[in-house]
Amino acid sequence: MKYRAVKKNVVHFLSSLVLCCVAQPLYAAHLLETDDTGTQGRGGWQLEIVSGFSDDDTDGVSLSEGEAAAVLSYGLADNIDLVAEVPWLWYRHELQGFPAEHDSGIGDVSLELKWRFYEFEERGLSFALKPSVILPAGDHEEGFGNGRLSGGTTLIVSKQGVLGQLHANVGYTLQDYGLPEARAVLRNDIWHASFAAGINVTPSLLAVGNIGVETAEEKESTQDPVFLIGGLIYAVNENLDIDAGVRTGLNDAETATTFLAGMALRW
Repeated sequence: MKYRAVKKNVVHFLSSLVLCCVAQPLYAAHLLETDDTGTQGRGGWQLEIVSGFSDDDTDGVSLSEGEAAAVLSYGLADNIDLVAEVPWLWYRHELQGFPAEHDSGIGDVSLELKWRFYEFEERGLSFALKPSVILPAGDHEEGFGNGRLSGGTTLIVSKQGVLGQLHANVGYTLQDYGLPEARAVLRNDIWHASFAAGINVTPSLLAVGNIGVETAEEKESTQDPVFLIGGLIYAVNENLDIDAGVRTGLNDAETATTFLAGMALRW
């Protein structure tokens, strides 16, 4: 998580708590946090470049933060993908209008295996499991990683129809932390549930919505963050998609507004 040693000031500690919510491996399907059961097919590749930018101002502390990530998927089999995600994170905060700190760096790298284990083609219904391992690649003392190996798994359900698609996820992550102060204030057990829908506006344009909730990371928090995403995905051709959207918090535990943009290239 985003913590320095104890000697660092309280302002950086608070800004780190905010940033850690963004630094999770969020991007499954581009733009949406809720993943779908789709895979690349044996020997197929997909590269996603995804990004998010947000600003928050609370009690005189202004925090700007962002994440850009490269997500590479490879089809081990028609129904199995190997996925690797490498994020780059940055933040800048001001205290009472005066610049305080800013930093950037690589975040923790995630490795995932998506296995679509059941399909009911007549109903357009499919199920998948996606176990993941989060490698402590980021500098946790500078605020860009957990500092210890973490991991989890997600159950994915997708329904395809003529007008669009529906997706639901339920996931669990076991997080561990390298710094004692992080272990003291952050939970190890993180649950996530989300639902997404897409409507075919045209053969090339998909309008999407996504809502979800996740366990609050802070042990003292009594409110779990709830988010809502809305946006558009445009298929330039069969191998290239671009997207843009907005993520907003539905309660005080979630970052108010995050602007999202990305692309997906397949070959």
